[in-house]
Amino acid sequence: MYWESFGFKEAPFALTPNPSFLFLSSPHQEAFAHLLFAIESRAGFIELSGEVGTGKTTIVRTLLNQLDPETHRTALIFNPTLSPLGLLQEVNSEFGLDCVSHDMRELHTTLNAYLLEENRAGRTVVLVIDEAQNLSVEVLEQVRLISNLETDSDKLIQIVLVGQPELNALLSREELRQLDQRITVRYHLKPMSFDDTCAYVRHRIRFAADGREPLTFSQGAFKKIFSFSGGLPRLINGVCDRALLLAYTKECKEVSTEMAALAIADLRRSLPRRRRAVPMKALSAGVALCILAIAAFSIFSGSLLRQKPAALHPPPALSREAALAGLAASSEQQNLLASVNAVLAAWQAPAAVATTGQPATLRGLARQRGMTATKVTGNLDTLARLDAPALLHVAVPGGGERLIALLKVDRDEVGVAPAVAGKDRLTKAELAQIWSGGATLLWKDFHGISSRGKASEKAAGVKLLQGLLKQVGCYDGAVNGELSDKTQAAVAEFQRREQLTADGKLGGQTLMMLYRRAGGFFPPGLQTLTHNQGRI
Repeated sequence: MYWESFGFKEAPFALTPNPSFLFLSSPHQEAFAHLLFAIESRAGFIELSGEVGTGKTTIVRTLLNQLDPETHRTALIFNPTLSPLGLLQEVNSEFGLDCVSHDMRELHTTLNAYLLEENRAGRTVVLVIDEAQNLSVEVLEQVRLISNLETDSDKLIQIVLVGQPELNALLSREELRQLDQRITVRYHLKPMSFDDTCAYVRHRIRFAADGREPLTFSQGAFKKIFSFSGGLPRLINGVCDRALLLAYTKECKEVSTEMAALAIADLRRSLPRRRRAVPMKALSAGVALCILAIAAFSIFSGSLLRQKPAALHPPPALSREAALAGLAASSEQQNLLASVNAVLAAWQAPAAVATTGQPATLRGLARQRGMTATKVTGNLDTLARLDAPALLHVAVPGGGERLIALLKVDRDEVGVAPAVAGKDRLTKAELAQIWSGGATLLWKDFHGISSRGKASEKAAGVKLLQGLLKQVGCYDGAVNGELSDKTQAAVAEFQRREQLTADGKLGGQTLMMLYRRAGGFFPPGLQTLTHNQGRI
């Protein structure tokens, strides 16, 4: 990667939300304080709004990571496009409850029993719904019904709605007045100031280089970047990433005013032009996708930059419009079955089937074949490191979603199923045009460690966990079924080794990687594309 030549341990201006890079500007500090206060005081309903790219998702993920798991139970639903039933199933699933039922009352009763139990134990339950501006009125009404679960003195669940400014307009609708009136804490996240922008860029550089600053920006470059970005972190990252690439090609250690202007001009050409008839939501999504495409395309074309400036803009073999049209050509259910079954085939598992009369869900299909679904956010490097077939979530025109099974990865291309606009191989640049980083991994919990609920079962699960940790060389203690500090430290050590968040918690990614590294289980990986007729 081009950024490695500066001595960075990771890309300093990656566009995916990463709590590790958290920089609390003045607006971010205020937002964080509002959220923390509202949750600790059990305010009930909380709203966090802000323009695209202000850093809402990063703040929320950092908040959830900092809440003590001994005193809080948390769940995050990202980019929901669900029915009222689907939302309730997803909520129950995120809290580890029964989510198979299609009876709303049964699901509601199960959730209520769980919340009462957590309340008696003195724990606070927090549900965060990101991209809430995409929710339908019917789904928001279901959110309100969930908020009705309370005792005489306590709200049983704290619900945080996070979204773009359109969320405010949605909540102000007459039919949602009951929900709107229940929101007791609201905060609108504003862009950063010029000083915060400068500090933000330097913070990311220092963090990615272990405290050093191997690259600097001139004052003129900072002014150009702030003028263009308006203080929006996502746009700042997009420009700085392009500027970093230019500095690499010119073998410079400082980004000048002229280099910043070139990076901005190049980024502007790639951003969609505003059209009067296009709603703001669509524009925001288009901006985010184009910025992601630029970042991935920069890496793809780094060697070409050394040759000719014209090589910055080679026309893609498959346009974004054609790719999205190809995906949208199949129905959501057809696409869901085809993509899930492609991953199941990689696991040599029988194909899943849809239940007659009921819409299939991703988690439901996975559960049919004894698989676990774990959501991840990252880029292709993240998925390559996890080395597991993945389902990439892609938003299509009209507000829906389609899945792409990622089965193979090579230096410049990926193998996908079902075929996108007739292509079962995409260049990484083509994929970056339509995929913004959300994915779901299907994997097998061979020992059933994550599903053990009773105390005796949990102890047996911890024994199995300790055995796996011994096999990978991270634990030398007794295999006694006690989740001791030493066991959690061993989990954290394994997480550091695998470049996961080292929190000592046994999440889906951690357990999946433990099975992969312990040996004897043979899960499928991301196959390498075969060379054919001079390709790749």
